[in-house]
Amino acid sequence: MSLKYLHTMVRVKDLEASMAFYRLLGLEEIRRYDNEGGRFSLIFMAPPAQHECPLELTFNWDGDSALPDDSRHFGHLAYEVDDIYATCQHLMDNGVTINRPPRDGHMAFVRSPDNVSVELLQKGDSLKPAEPWASMENTGKW
Repeated sequence: MSLKYLHTMVRVKDLEASMAFYRLLGLEEIRRYDNEGGRFSLIFMAPPAQHECPLELTFNWDGDSALPDDSRHFGHLAYEVDDIYATCQHLMDNGVTINRPPRDGHMAFVRSPDNVSVELLQKGDSLKPAEPWASMENTGKW
């Protein structure tokens, strides 16, 4: 079972101020995803020549009044896996709760014993929806 580190995500309240701070640290914007329907932006920043180690800044266009006081700044770790269904089955077989099952054949979320959210993403194209995942409900928070 192979695993590839993808990114760490943090939520930001003031996108421009946050980007300026991370630029001061030496990070540069390497890619951006704006989602009109979801009303959010994902900005990936990384040190020069280290684009394989990005920080994802998640900015909700309509604001997030709970920031900064609800510990929602840190979002999740993200890893790419060769087979999301096999990975989730392996985790379940070893007692891990799948908080957000890979119903879409692409993305799942689990939590570490310390309650750290971990996103698992299918390498390449999404797998075809399959049971038991396609009809499995979310469990807890992810």
